[in-house]
Amino acid sequence: MNDLLVQATNLKKSFGDNHAVDGVSLQIKAGEIYGMVGADGAGKTTTMRLLVGALLPDAGEINICGFDVRKQVEQARSQIGYLSQRFSMYEDLSVLENVRFFAEVRGLKQNEWQPRCMEILEFVGLADFKDRRASQLSGGMKQKLGLASALVTRPRLLLLDEPTTGVDPVTRQDFWQLVIKLVSAPLLLPQNSEDLGGVSRRDEGGVSVLISTPYMDEASRCHRVGFMKAGKIIAEDSPSNLRARLNGRVLELRGNPINTLRHIAHQDKDVEDVAAFGDKLHVRVRENTASDVIARLPREIEAQNATLIELRAVPPVLEDIFIALSER
Repeated sequence: MNDLLVQATNLKKSFGDNHAVDGVSLQIKAGEIYGMVGADGAGKTTTMRLLVGALLPDAGEINICGFDVRKQVEQARSQIGYLSQRFSMYEDLSVLENVRFFAEVRGLKQNEWQPRCMEILEFVGLADFKDRRASQLSGGMKQKLGLASALVTRPRLLLLDEPTTGVDPVTRQDFWQLVIKLVSAPLLLPQNSEDLGGVSRRDEGGVSVLISTPYMDEASRCHRVGFMKAGKIIAEDSPSNLRARLNGRVLELRGNPINTLRHIAHQDKDVEDVAAFGDKLHVRVRENTASDVIARLPREIEAQNATLIELRAVPPVLEDIFIALSER
């Protein structure tokens, strides 16, 4: 049985001269968390809107859970939960009323939405706040409410468009624990095959999540990551395989003044790039030149009366990969 919940091929979407999505292809398996990473304007949100059927592609094919989005858009949407960047709840309604509204819009009857709403609110940690107005929720709680509304119809595919932007680190951590739990949580799966038109979701392998994020630590939590730039996916793989592309080519440089160190490192013939990471610099070097640069840089730093605290090879992180790919 085909376990791909998303099959998108050569998607293109332009707005005038702006090629927002330019040949994007995606395949996402059941039970997979796929992270889409890119700068603002890279095409992440437009890609999601194409997948959910909110925009029509200029070219390309989209298949969601076996449904052709061009020809069977309502059937495809019935399999999707979508959380957009902006909070779109009704702030004068309570938490429970918001979730109920989205449940009834999707056709759930009272004997279905009542237990389902409480089940989902318990899952996201909002059961104790069911009577609180949405306008009185914190930013993190609003995001959890948005997630609850997206989950109320038991979607097979969850699209999350930068869901943690602007929330504090603790809330980001809590939200990600929910996402990780989601892909394997039995309570979110239909209990019989009638919910899927005769196909058991347990046989299909569970829920998939497509999430866009500007945070590399979040991308590291995904099973696979796609880096987007100028409407294209320029690299796609597991986080570990992506990091392996720069194994042995990243040096950590600490000292002061940091701007002088950055200038000195940039002048070295084997250095490709120097990027600031807090109070440190990551120096990317050409293949098989790390030991030469480590031997050479301290002398160059001393010659310019700067102070070297530490220079060592370190494992690359996704930020290093993204910076390297963005330069191409």
